[in-house]
Amino acid sequence: MGRAEERRARQRGGRRAAPPARSSGTPSEGVAPGGRAAARKAAARGKKGTKNGKSGIRRLFTWKKILGTFLGFCLLGIGAFIVMYMMIDVPKGNAKAQEQSNIYKYSNGSVMAREGDTNREIVDLSEVPKPVQRTFVAAENKTFYTDSGVDLKGTARGLLNTLSGKGKQGGSTITQQYVKNYYLDQDQTVTRKLKELVISLKVDRTTSKDKILAGYINTSYYGRGAYGIQAAAQDYYRVDAKKLSVAQGAYLAALLQAPSQYDWAVASPTGKKLVQARWNYVLDNMVKQGWLDQTKRAEMTFPKPEEPRAAPGLEGQKGYFIKLAKQQLEKQLMAKENITQDEAEARVENSGWTFTLNIDKKKQAQLEKSVKDQLTKQLDPKKRNVDRNVQAGAVSVDPKTGKIVALYGGTDYTKHFYSNANRTDYQPASTFKPVILAAALENASETQSGKAIGANTTYDGTSKRQVVDSNGNKVGFAPENEDDHNYGKQVTVQTAMNQSINSVFAQMGVDVGMDKVLATATKLGMDTGKLRPLPAYTLGTMGASPIQMAGVYATLDNHGKQVTPTIIKSAEQGGTEFQMPDPIGEQVISREAADTVTSVLTGVVNDGTAEKSVQQNPARDGRKVAGKTGTSDDNKSAWFTGYTPDLVTSVGLFGENYKTKAQAKMYGVGGEPRVNGGGFPAEIWAEYTFGVAGKNTKFDLDTDQGAAVQPTWTPSPTPTRSDTPSSTPTTEEPSETPSETPSETPSQTPSQSPSQSPPTGEQSTPVEISTSPENPFDPNADQ
Repeated sequence: MGRAEERRARQRGGRRAAPPARSSGTPSEGVAPGGRAAARKAAARGKKGTKNGKSGIRRLFTWKKILGTFLGFCLLGIGAFIVMYMMIDVPKGNAKAQEQSNIYKYSNGSVMAREGDTNREIVDLSEVPKPVQRTFVAAENKTFYTDSGVDLKGTARGLLNTLSGKGKQGGSTITQQYVKNYYLDQDQTVTRKLKELVISLKVDRTTSKDKILAGYINTSYYGRGAYGIQAAAQDYYRVDAKKLSVAQGAYLAALLQAPSQYDWAVASPTGKKLVQARWNYVLDNMVKQGWLDQTKRAEMTFPKPEEPRAAPGLEGQKGYFIKLAKQQLEKQLMAKENITQDEAEARVENSGWTFTLNIDKKKQAQLEKSVKDQLTKQLDPKKRNVDRNVQAGAVSVDPKTGKIVALYGGTDYTKHFYSNANRTDYQPASTFKPVILAAALENASETQSGKAIGANTTYDGTSKRQVVDSNGNKVGFAPENEDDHNYGKQVTVQTAMNQSINSVFAQMGVDVGMDKVLATATKLGMDTGKLRPLPAYTLGTMGASPIQMAGVYATLDNHGKQVTPTIIKSAEQGGTEFQMPDPIGEQVISREAADTVTSVLTGVVNDGTAEKSVQQNPARDGRKVAGKTGTSDDNKSAWFTGYTPDLVTSVGLFGENYKTKAQAKMYGVGGEPRVNGGGFPAEIWAEYTFGVAGKNTKFDLDTDQGAAVQPTWTPSPTPTRSDTPSSTPTTEEPSETPSETPSETPSQTPSQSPSQSPPTGEQSTPVEISTSPENPFDPNADQ
């Protein structure tokens, strides 16, 4: 018996039938030559095959089969692409015929405006200077003159992003963007991207590069309703395209990435920094490509564009409504469809949308009348030049629905393009103080003596009092109360809110923790961005808009459920309604905290800085009111944001130089020594609110604190403040002097750290731009 047979016998339990073969090379009887070797191999295969069943897997996934499968898929893909290439023809481009008017309606369905006469004039490429042409190539596609019209790597990345829901992330050549603009649409679908790829290859084969570039710069959207380089040159620089400089061309090329965000006239501080950086990127690329001399490049300065010219039919407040509606829709398109800002703007502009807005015609008329009665009629620019430097902005919101029912963006959209209702470049000042109290209540914060912070908690109201941390160390911040007034060492939080005492809230912010204060501000609806938790922000020295502050106070009025003000009631395109998010969000702070703040804010009206304008207003007729005044550093902004149980309105006055548009001080406006929140803003608020708000409504408060449930007690350890020539003590509001740096405020001690200082004056919002190693403006990089 051979060894193999003997082994099998043992496995079957049988006895050995023959002696083992000798170890010599002589074959055993009955075993063919080589049989032993074959038997050993068979046995080895048997062991491998039976161990964990790996033999079957290996037979299924051999490297030959894997390679064959991969090659098979490649062949199928190539075959499918060939079929697509043969079947997809280049369509007839007729982008202009696809453009339709957008229609805007009031909340009752009546038509407010139509917008849609396309601002476009096609120009031949020969009318655009060659260096200006190259700015677009340097901005979007440096290999344009040598590539095949497509970026396969970028397109593949785009397809994967679309399939995975990540949206567009670079990769489109100028040819592909031209094809998308002229032949296709902005939809982010796999089908559209594949068509774009095929058509781009065909267009590149049959069309000259100059014609493609001409098509691209003539079909692109530049913002301000301008399509094509000729319209853009006129709107931004008041010249024809043939007279554009290289610097101006680089700005227009930079615009294409985010037209509205990069429009210098309306850009935020962040937007201005971004567009300047992209402008530099374009010119630096031209130098690298050999298209621009380095010396000339170094001499170039950023060419600030002209102010926009509003289209006919957008006069008065209509333009402000339309602009905000488009911005809010674009934001949701970007979020839901994972598209970029420039794509969202192209999707909305002249694309046949029907907007129904939340604007209530009656309330809107009352708001405009109130601004006219309480502000415009009081100004005399011929007598006082400073009266030219006043801008008003206001937003009115239903706290139960989040609807913006009235909005005042400025004197006239055709004269003042920037909406004062949505601007974030001015300080909200003391209207931020309720946020500090809300943070204290929500976090169950305590004073440094271990007492819970509430309406009756006492603080030191001494002006210029040094703020100290939990260890008793001075933090280098000692804000002055208005008129350097001292309120004594035992002043309640209620009184501090009524009189807007800076020293109290500066200390309270540190007791709570400024990180918690900013977190609460974000929850309530403010855009705190990358603000650092600095004590100076207790005085509201960041930037905020009336829309943001209306949202904050509406959330308080809505018992802590977040309210995001929205102007859009519905937006339809082609009979299909786009689903906007619910303006009413989740509970962001507890009801008790929100209601306590509301209760405290009733004291500001009944016994504080808004008493004369609001409490004593004969039109109040018993309405319950809560609110807060605010006056910023150097009297550059003044606010009153207040609410009844059913209506929240934020009114802001902003000092803006009528020539330079820089922030300006409002001392002497309207013949008053200074403009306080309890003056013009509160008077506008009162006439408007008491003309439209419901009567016989009461706050439904779940709290046992504050002026609404307890009598206000105001201690008088020091003599009462003397009246100013412009107002009584009850209408005066302590000024919010930021005093962030030792050099700006003499009252501060040298121990203050300059590194803790947020910006003031013209730059009210700290801006931090991340600096990644990769250039964020490279269209071929992931963005």
